[in-house]
Amino acid sequence: MIDFQTHPDRYRHWQISYSDRVAYLTLDVDVDGGLAEGYELKLNSYDLGVDIELYDAVQRLRFEHPEVGAVVVNSALDRVFCAGANIKMLGSSSHAHKVNFCKFTNETRNSIEDAGEHSGQRYIAAVNGTAAGGGYELALCTDYIILVDDGNASVSLPEVPLLAVLPGTGGLTRVVDKRKVRRDFADVFCTMEEGIKGKRAVEWRLVDELVPTSKFSETVDQRAREFAQESDRPARAAGIELTELSRKFAGDEVEYSSLSIKLNRAGRIAEITIHAPDADAPSSVDDVVAAGADFWPLRLAREFDDAVLHLRLNEADTGTLVIKSAGAGERVGQFESLLLENSGHWLIREIIHYWKRTLKRLDVTSKSIVTLVEPGSCFTGFLAELVFAADRSYMLDGDFEDRPGEIAVMSLSAFNFHSLPMANGITRLQTRFIGEPEAVERARKLIGRELDAAGALEAGLVTYAPDDIDWEDEIRLLLEERASFSADSLTGLEANLRFAGPETIETKIFGRLSAWQNWIFQRPNAVSEHGALQRYGSGIRPEYNPQRV
Repeated sequence: MIDFQTHPDRYRHWQISYSDRVAYLTLDVDVDGGLAEGYELKLNSYDLGVDIELYDAVQRLRFEHPEVGAVVVNSALDRVFCAGANIKMLGSSSHAHKVNFCKFTNETRNSIEDAGEHSGQRYIAAVNGTAAGGGYELALCTDYIILVDDGNASVSLPEVPLLAVLPGTGGLTRVVDKRKVRRDFADVFCTMEEGIKGKRAVEWRLVDELVPTSKFSETVDQRAREFAQESDRPARAAGIELTELSRKFAGDEVEYSSLSIKLNRAGRIAEITIHAPDADAPSSVDDVVAAGADFWPLRLAREFDDAVLHLRLNEADTGTLVIKSAGAGERVGQFESLLLENSGHWLIREIIHYWKRTLKRLDVTSKSIVTLVEPGSCFTGFLAELVFAADRSYMLDGDFEDRPGEIAVMSLSAFNFHSLPMANGITRLQTRFIGEPEAVERARKLIGRELDAAGALEAGLVTYAPDDIDWEDEIRLLLEERASFSADSLTGLEANLRFAGPETIETKIFGRLSAWQNWIFQRPNAVSEHGALQRYGSGIRPEYNPQRV
């Protein structure tokens, strides 16, 4: 099993140090520390294990170190920043692992960009040598790239000429959309094995600054201090520790403190049940800080994030997520009110952005999502986003025979209209009602009201509202039908339908790149015994099928 939980005490590939308001995140990959056997992580090349640690570090910097306003990503190796994803690992991995690896690395780099844009924690890449492929993509996700001018240091995206694949972590998109490199220059750059160095790298906007070796460390420190001074993060606030998650694995069940998973492997279904808080919300932000990682919205976000990653990587045959909730919706509302009233506080801001990123991770997960709103559900406010994230949602009209008088309800809050945008930059309700924006305004007038099935259906918030007689059969037929379809077709169908509206860097990365990389990773030019990934490093040239498809 691949475990996404780690701690700086257990890191094998990253070191973190601090100087006043600056953190230094140093890549020092353990050559023998790969997740699997059969490859060595030479030249700071990485696999999923390296990125799991990076994701953990990014999260801890945001929550545990509010004083940090700038983060320097550098290398412990001489004249090598990062050689990118390990080629032997890619060549020996299953197709599913390669694609999920790329998806996770993209999400991690997006979280770095999110920190700079929304949390006042900006990142600087101190490129002290070669930054190739995924190594340059790591630099690309930072806010500022400084390249050492030593006559040898270069940046490159050599995947096309060397490996017959594409940069897997958004490199092409970030080069032209984020750094706004001219298309013809980008074409030259992305077809050069050796990459580009020196003044040309600055002129083409591939890096921001070129600094001689003698002044490199000093300049990096100076830029980091300048960034930190511009940050609105509180210099003297105490952070909260992201403690170990409570998880129990037992057969077909995984139990967290605030959610549970039940697996029906024969039906290829994972049922996730979100549990409402079992106590009232704290009365003040000071109490939230004191609760730390046990504060219910943060605890649930961390556990739901881990659950989605676990199901992605460790339960690949599970094709449908059935999401339920249980508990007192009014308590969820109490916690929501606390978050909304104190959204300017650094910790509350981080919790809200964590939920935003976790819901985005659900959006791009290649599994069908079905949400069931039943009596006793607590789909209120930000939890209602799990209804709008679903490919289909069902809400019981009336009551169950064994629970007379108890009906399903859901309610909206301000969170559904501004705080939790999708990758396309707009909310799930705006995306849902892309052809009828007036429906969003009608829904806004329903904030705070408990909606029964008829009300939710009239407002367009759920797909169907069967009664007790039809409920069980409708859900059973849906899940059986879903399991009968081609998994590949469903992945493509869902990815196409979920992201209506504007296109952004994120939608390009997860839409274009994921689709094309998914295809290219299966083509013989890359993965056959004569392909580039298999022959890389052997001294034998790959054999390509020249047909354009």
